[in-house]
Amino acid sequence: MPAHPKEHEFTSEDGVRVRVLRSARRTRTVSASWRDGAAVVSVPARLSTAQEQEWVRTMVRKLRDGRSPDGRRQGGRKVASDADLYRRAQRLDAGHLGGRALPASVCWVSNQNSRWGSATPADGTIRLSDRLRGMPEWVQDYVLVHELAHLLATDGHGPEFRALEARYPRTAEAKAYLEGVSFALHRLGPGQAPGGCADDPDDGAGTA
Repeated sequence: MPAHPKEHEFTSEDGVRVRVLRSARRTRTVSASWRDGAAVVSVPARLSTAQEQEWVRTMVRKLRDGRSPDGRRQGGRKVASDADLYRRAQRLDAGHLGGRALPASVCWVSNQNSRWGSATPADGTIRLSDRLRGMPEWVQDYVLVHELAHLLATDGHGPEFRALEARYPRTAEAKAYLEGVSFALHRLGPGQAPGGCADDPDDGAGTA
């Protein structure tokens, strides 16, 4: 049986340019993002052709539901840019953490396949996984507060950190939502999860 190409590109029936990347290093995750106007879907190399096609259809649909290739409004909903995300982080910092976290920058990234966000206290930077796009804003806000708390706490995920994180009123609800997304994507398969754009049972809102 011939090997699958590591990379191939095609145009879907509804006119979306799709680029599929197969990686032997990717064993459990499927992710997708818009790059240069194309939907780029990364899948494990072990997937069959049928599995790949099913995942591509699912992930492209999720991307289309979440935002257009140029990142502008789609379906009447404005998609947050990095600047929007930074302003939200500032508001959340002021509202829940006394304005003490003072993030230096906040941005979306597409290279986080095992966590929802990460923070670097040394330089005050926060990164949120692209997979959060399309999820409810209150879930995104929880991840922002989680990472803001890491800019302040000195005990990892200890009592000091948990006390700061708990200041966000929907912490428990957001954690349950993200756990449900991870479980559904891992257990139920493509097309049946309640949100998100990746399949990873180890997802969490931890930091790097």
